[in-house]
Amino acid sequence: MKVKELGHIVLYVGDLARSRRFYGETLGWREITPEEGVGFPAAAFSSGRTHHELLLIEVRGAPPLPRGRRLGLYHFGLKIGETDDELREARDELAAAGVRIVGATDHGVTHSLYIEDPDGNEIELYIDVQPARWKEDPGVMFSDPVARPLRL
Repeated sequence: MKVKELGHIVLYVGDLARSRRFYGETLGWREITPEEGVGFPAAAFSSGRTHHELLLIEVRGAPPLPRGRRLGLYHFGLKIGETDDELREARDELAAAGVRIVGATDHGVTHSLYIEDPDGNEIELYIDVQPARWKEDPGVMFSDPVARPLRL
């Protein structure tokens, strides 16, 4: 077996309407859930790359995510463009929407902003800086173990 690509992410959310607004309106993902729903409280989103990249399933009354280091999902990354100008534009849109940026890092091969969704799931919004370089040498991303703060 060989993994070809990451297909989709499924997240449990506490309030489906709130998360729909965040992923649809704030992040600009296209919701593809049919009008009649899917038979349970859920919403699916796609960038157009595949049938769906994100599925949200509502689970009311679940305990919140614990803060800090823990087992399980740390964050997932969403590529939002090719240039720092696009990253700056995203930063400004997030600020206008009241979304707190929890980090900004220059990874060498990417420039990244980190935010949290309404349930505390961390999301990396990034642009590729040198795609040709890491495609030729995938190890280059890990050549500098100390991430640098990103100044936009």
